[in-house]
Amino acid sequence: MIAQHRRTFSLIIYTLISVIGLAAFLYPFWLPALSVTAGLAHSADAPLMTTLLVGICFIVLLLEIQGQALSAKLIALLGVLIAINSLLRFIEVALPGPGGFTPIFLLIILTGYVFGARFGFLMGSLTLLLSAFITGGVGPWLPYQMFTAGWMGLSAGWLGRMKLKRADQRTSRHPPARLPERAWPSERWALMIFGIMWGFIYSVIMNLWFWPFASGPIDQYWTPGISVAETLRRYAVFYLVTSAWWDVWAAIGNAVLIGLFGLPILRALRRFQQRFTVDYQPVTSSDSVTTLTT
Repeated sequence: MIAQHRRTFSLIIYTLISVIGLAAFLYPFWLPALSVTAGLAHSADAPLMTTLLVGICFIVLLLEIQGQALSAKLIALLGVLIAINSLLRFIEVALPGPGGFTPIFLLIILTGYVFGARFGFLMGSLTLLLSAFITGGVGPWLPYQMFTAGWMGLSAGWLGRMKLKRADQRTSRHPPARLPERAWPSERWALMIFGIMWGFIYSVIMNLWFWPFASGPIDQYWTPGISVAETLRRYAVFYLVTSAWWDVWAAIGNAVLIGLFGLPILRALRRFQQRFTVDYQPVTSSDSVTTLTT
């Protein structure tokens, strides 16, 4: 019963985080009077949003470590993975790749896929937080990067859950210990397609942090009072003109990295999952009696 309450409370918190993130991205469309120039976009609310998001993440960590979902060792592993990913982003800044290519999405996707949606959200959002301080990338865009990367890890967890359900249906034909290796060809394609999609989705979402405040050609930028359909049309034109080619490299990079390094990383992560995941089983009265008599 307690575990069920914790899961419910955790679900409420993650839902609240996503609602706050959506509101943060979309409020300029409903409150145009608060709009400013693109250079000052969210300069007033970004510090509050970052503090709120970081605070909620730490509350979630405290909640998870007391439940059955994440053990203390898995929380420590999360910290190590975040540090590794932040170092990869530092290397990316020092030696930039083509277009929007970045190596940090690889671990966000794979950790969410293996450890679940909640772990993936924390991995994505806290990676962007730590790496921003390491690379000097702190600015009003930071909380929006954290939300978007968190959603990437969250959705990777949903993909992993779908795969797990399919795997459970095949356990009668394949031993569970061999399933990850036997399932890798289909996993690879699913994860590569997922990485390609998020190569574009990340930028589609992130552009919204400044687009309502920006100005330019009338057919590419938002103005108060236009319809939802016209807003979507203008944003599509803006994205195709300014971001699509940049994101092609991000999508290709995700697919290539998953194809080359996905299997060994998945094996390592699953090994940690098997060692660190604690499954508490209630002791029945008969078990207690047996223990006392022996």
